[in-house]
Parts: sequence; C-alpha cells; structure tokens
Amino acid sequence: MAPLQNPLKNWQVSRENIQYLGHDLQRPECILTEPNGTVWAADARGGVVKLSLKEAQEVINPLKVSDFLPENIGKDADSQRYIAAVGSLPNGICFDANGDFIIANWGTNHIEKMTRDGKLTTVVTEIDGKPLGKTNFPLRDSKGRIWFTVTTQTEPWSAQINTRATDGYIALMDEKGVRIVADGFCGTNEIRFDDNEEWLYVVESTAWKISRLRVKPNGDLYDREVYGPSTLGGFPDGFAFDVFGNLWVTLIFTDELIAITPDGEVLTLLDDSNPETKKRLIEAYENRCVTPEILAATQGTICPWMASLSFGGADMKTVYLGSLRGTKIPYFKSPVAGQKMIHWR
Repeated sequence: MAPLQNPLKNWQVSRENIQYLGHDLQRPECILTEPNGTVWAADARGGVVKLSLKEAQEVINPLKVSDFLPENIGKDADSQRYIAAVGSLPNGICFDANGDFIIANWGTNHIEKMTRDGKLTTVVTEIDGKPLGKTNFPLRDSKGRIWFTVTTQTEPWSAQINTRATDGYIALMDEKGVRIVADGFCGTNEIRFDDNEEWLYVVESTAWKISRLRVKPNGDLYDREVYGPSTLGGFPDGFAFDVFGNLWVTLIFTDELIAITPDGEVLTLLDDSNPETKKRLIEAYENRCVTPEILAATQGTICPWMASLSFGGADMKTVYLGSLRGTKIPYFKSPVAGQKMIHWR
C-alpha cells in the first residue's frame, strides 16, 4: 500500500482566499473556536471578544482600560502597552472544564479566570513565594488539569531576546496545587499535546525552536528533546497539529506560517514578511542587539505580528490566525483538518 501523500505538499495559502472576521479588535493574540461556530479572541481591553459570522461581535471586558493604565502613559499608548506590556493584556486563553476562560495575562503576570459573562478572578500570582514572570499560555488536558507557560522572568521581557536567558518554565495546576514541572526554556510560549497526551510540545520563541517532553501520569515531564529542525530561522510563537501530523507554526514579527512535517521537513505555507525589515531583525538577533524599535518596525500586512493559529469550522478545516497588532482575524480553508482541542472532544 502506497504511503499517504501529505496534503500540505505543494500547497500554500492563497492570499485571494483569505477572509476576515471581526473589526476594531485589540491584540487578538489567541483564538479559541467552538463546535457551534463561535470564535473567541483574547482582547487587550482586559477580556475576550465573542465573534460569529451570524451575530454581531461582543466585547466581554470586566475592566475599563482607563482603570489599569497610568495617567501619564502619553500619546504612544498602544506601543507602550503592547511592547512594554503595561496594564491588563490577556495573552493565551483556554477553557476550563466548566467552559470558563483561563487567561495567561501578559500585562499583570498572573493566571486569571473569567466567566463568560465577565466575572474575573485572579488564580495564581506566584510560585514558591516568587512572582510568576511573563505568563504566556494556558492549556487544559483530559484530566482537567491546567498547564501554563512563563516566557521569561526578565524585565523588560524584550531584553531576553538578546540575553537568551533560559529562565522560562512550564507549571501545572492540579489537585495538589501549583508547581513548576519543567524549566530552563528560552522564551517559553505555546504548548500542545499529541492526541494521546504522551508528549508535550513547547515553543521556545527566542531559541527559534520547538522542544517536546514525555509526560508521566502525575504530570512530571522528562526526556526533553528538540522536535524538527534545530532552528526555524525566525521566532515561533503559536502552533497546532493537523490530523496528518503536521505541526503548523506561526513565526511572529516576520509574519510567516510554516509547517513541520512528521519527517521533519519545513514547509512554508504563507510568507507575509517584509524582506528589508526581516533582514534587519535577523541580523540584530544574531548580533544580540534587537531593540523595541526594530521589533516595532517588523511586521506584515495580513496578520501583523502573527502570533497563533486555531483550527475550527464544522470540518475543522478553517484556520484562524491570531495577532498582536491586528484589528481583525484572518481565516482560510486548509486541505487537512486540525487536531481537536480538548473542549471539542
């Protein structure tokens, strides 16, 4: 029997077929989809936005932006908020077992919980008596446990791009409390399980690579290894598996969408980078002299600072792209369905 042909071979996203969902969004970094067609996006106003092709969008925000911004933030508010991480900035989001939101807040450095009607509570602020650091992404497993990542404990966070400090970690919340289960990561970002939850995959953004670790039943992690190439040539941020086993990965700043095939080949699915600003950023990264100004100048046009992707739609073949600087959500059809997240199963 001939091996199955990878559906992503010789396939790329057609710019002409990209559509958009939503309007006037603020930092829609992470996207969640539901079987009923509802799409949720993290929102820099302190909560989430509920989106649908059939209904008007709804901002569910427990706070007023003015409540958490200093009075002297000045005219360049968005730049200060998004790069300096001022105020409440929901980053990664997931559903808990009750369908409420678990939020990794990049601005407050906390793990939070918010009900669907906007009631917000702070869940975790420290581990072992120490502040968490830059909380990035939460993930629920089949046992109802919440895993989350901390990108760095460096302040400001952007300095870690140059120092490459391996001060990122993965923590686990279960019936025993909260504990660090793996550390020593370089810019920990999104995490995902394989279907059987035997491996936990980890984005190391500022090391330009994907790692993975085996998972013990009690949540301990071991046998860490690099998955795919030793370098991806850019800053991976979000990722998701499809049912063929390809790992789709967004490269933030240069705004590229790639896929790592099961045999380790890297396929470029969408390249929205600007050659000049990309070259400048890569050179600055290699020379360890990246500045906020260089970061701010580097972005594409379709999904500026492409940060994540989520599969959705009735057939799980609609791909939604999250971003840090976009005001709407690009989406398109994939030739292969995505892996179902735990709240779909």
